[in-house]
Amino acid sequence: MKTYLTAEGFINFLSYTGTGLLLLLLGVLVFELTTKFSDRELIRQGNIAVALKLWGKGIGLAIVLYTVWGHSLSLFDAFIWGVIGILTQVISYLIIEYILTPKTNLAQKVEEGNVAIGVSLFGASIAVGLIVAGSLTY
Repeated sequence: MKTYLTAEGFINFLSYTGTGLLLLLLGVLVFELTTKFSDRELIRQGNIAVALKLWGKGIGLAIVLYTVWGHSLSLFDAFIWGVIGILTQVISYLIIEYILTPKTNLAQKVEEGNVAIGVSLFGASIAVGLIVAGSLTY
């Protein structure tokens, strides 16, 4: 008779879920540190552009973590590659924001509530997440 749910399997599930959520939170916090304003405060004030920018990054990170979890050999392996994925996301985003658009202060535009910029950064974050995630499949 097959056993479908084991204590070991459930503990592994909790370990991976907890580690994944911790890495997602860490990644979002690192992204928040790259801005001169408080993302959370502006979101509380109703700034849709900031919410789009921040959670586009969060979705991009989640895509990376999803891929890492699906291709890892162990929880430690997943954690290390998750951290590498987060750092790659942050660096890639900074390249997009500061090198590809040097004449436009995207952070200022988002802080001002420019939804078009927020949507653009949302999409760019997901695109970068997909590229990083694809690069992590080995």
